[in-house]
Amino acid sequence: MSRGLVFFKLFLAVIVLTLGVSSGAFAQKRVALVIGNSAYRHTSPLANPKNDAADVSAALKELGFEVFHGTDLSKAAMERTIHSFAVALAGAQLATFFYAGHGLQVGGSNYLVPVDAKLESAVSLDFEMIRLDIIQRAMERGATTNIVFLDACRDNPLARNLARALGTRSATIGRGLAPVESGEGTLISFSTQPGNVALDGTGRNSPYAAALLKHIASPGQDLPTILINVRNDVMEATSRRQVPWEHSALTARVYFTPPKPTQPTMEQQIELTFWLSVKDSTNPAVLGTYLERYPKGEFALIAHALVKHYDQQGQVEQARRVEAEKRREEERKAAEVRRLEEERRKREIALAQERKRAQDAKKADEIKRVEAARASEAQARDEALKQAQREAEEAKNAAKKAEAQRVASAKASEEAAKAAEAALTSKRDAVRASEPAKMAALPKIEKIPDAVTSFDGTWQINWHLTITPKCRGRKSGGVGRYQVKIARGAITSDQKHTGSIVSSGRGRWTRLQETRGETVTYTGTFTTKAGSGRFHNTDGCSGTFEAQLVK
Repeated sequence: MSRGLVFFKLFLAVIVLTLGVSSGAFAQKRVALVIGNSAYRHTSPLANPKNDAADVSAALKELGFEVFHGTDLSKAAMERTIHSFAVALAGAQLATFFYAGHGLQVGGSNYLVPVDAKLESAVSLDFEMIRLDIIQRAMERGATTNIVFLDACRDNPLARNLARALGTRSATIGRGLAPVESGEGTLISFSTQPGNVALDGTGRNSPYAAALLKHIASPGQDLPTILINVRNDVMEATSRRQVPWEHSALTARVYFTPPKPTQPTMEQQIELTFWLSVKDSTNPAVLGTYLERYPKGEFALIAHALVKHYDQQGQVEQARRVEAEKRREEERKAAEVRRLEEERRKREIALAQERKRAQDAKKADEIKRVEAARASEAQARDEALKQAQREAEEAKNAAKKAEAQRVASAKASEEAAKAAEAALTSKRDAVRASEPAKMAALPKIEKIPDAVTSFDGTWQINWHLTITPKCRGRKSGGVGRYQVKIARGAITSDQKHTGSIVSSGRGRWTRLQETRGETVTYTGTFTTKAGSGRFHNTDGCSGTFEAQLVK
């Protein structure tokens, strides 16, 4: 790597680290309080508030809010949850409060009703209820911008209890909620117009909550636009009986999902530069540096797919090397078995000749010595041959296991390559043609050539049998031909050929000849279109072959 490139990458790293500090310092702090009261103990329960609260909480978390969530809260539990929320508001840029449940207005002030409220006496207002303006003051004191969503205008039987307790003062209890003026930087949204009663709904959510959930995450839409869409949906769902309204003193546009900037930010430019420096690497560790810095970055899905793809290809290469070594060891052991068999055959011939000479000379002692030597040598040779055969069988099994591992690795690599291609295709479809920088940042997948698959096809084997003294059961040579198929390193045919070929081109397979009851073993070397080698059978016969790719 040139010194200039090293300097550039160090410089880039410094910029990235600097931006990492600054972006963390200026990230927008968002805090939300979500309460849904359904299970009222002293009046009929409401079906939907707990569902509304759960769904709104999930939506706000997806939008980056720290959410304080409570359902079916008593007075004490509501106070604790509100207090925790108020403490967390310090330094927040955006605060949101969503309430679903019973609420009422008394003397122009709005109250939220905990699930344990009875409202059987005049003092219940102070000791059983939660004043809305307390929450509003805490929000405006702690956060820059505040949004309040109130779905609390239901028909409330507890209000009748309170009216009886207040007696002549019951006229101060109004229908629905009272209108509220917003402080600077605050918007308050009501599920229906002042003095009206909102519907709980027949589905999972109330009409207001359902519309809010539908539109709150709309990308690029500011809050007034979202609330217009909510109002239209609620009016349609309730046949215009319920008309959401709001009071706003916002001083800036509010986006739950901000519009995408038309020009990339400085950090986006740095991320793109960082990605461009690693995207064409086939080294998983290099690609991993992007994921370490940008785990949720613009190209994170592609980077994950490429890391897996190239990691799997590395495993394939390792499996190929292991298989090639196991095949070489198999060949060495098989050659050792053949050498020992040949030595035994030669020694048996020599001993037989020596015994015949002794018999011709009628030397009894010499015959006994030869017989003893023959028995001793035969036992030693048999033990050596058996050991060599065991080692050859172990080597053969190890080679088969290595082949299976290589095939499994190749399959996993193929799946990883498909996943990487799919990730690229998905990203390519998502990137508009008007974003040439992002289009140029999409890498091409480099596939390490699979040397084993380069032999795939149908091969014709032309064999030539040579008669030698150790060839039993045959008096003359011969020629013949047959075909085998090679696919991903496996050699097969319809005539019980089984074997394999490794990336170096070294192949080995056996052929069962049922008519003669013998097994023929072929070993040789292949190129992409031709091959040659030798064969031998269990009768001691051997010969040569040539291979030709036919299709």
